[in-house]
Amino acid sequence: MEMNNNSSTWGRFLFLSIVFSIFFVDGQSQNLVNGKKIFETRCLVCHQADGGGVPNMNAPLDASTNVVGKDIARLVYIVKNGLNERVALDGMYYSNAMTANPDFTDQQIADVLSYVRTSWSNKASKVTLAQVQAANSKNKIKTKK
Repeated sequence: MEMNNNSSTWGRFLFLSIVFSIFFVDGQSQNLVNGKKIFETRCLVCHQADGGGVPNMNAPLDASTNVVGKDIARLVYIVKNGLNERVALDGMYYSNAMTANPDFTDQQIADVLSYVRTSWSNKASKVTLAQVQAANSKNKIKTKK
């Protein structure tokens, strides 16, 4: 009887693990699907389908040290608030203003940044909702100074 009970417990554990894995993987891929949709509707015109940007105007997102770097708070700030300054990036300068996206939810920001950081030749980590929320708090403190 003991053996049967352990088998039953093991079977339930295995079943729940598989179900959890399916939902987790689906949730992660949906994050990238949503990010791609956002990119295609709001970012592609300036940053191009290949993430290459436009020389001297719109910074590239593919193979950009800022995009694949660790400063998630800066990326969140730029997506949400835009950028209207000349930017030096990887030995080039870009001067076209980036439009702010104040209407983006934190989840949308996480999705689009995850898509950008894992697309083309980029192999950076995805951005979580918690990272975006923490970045927003950090950015609010920074802008109050």
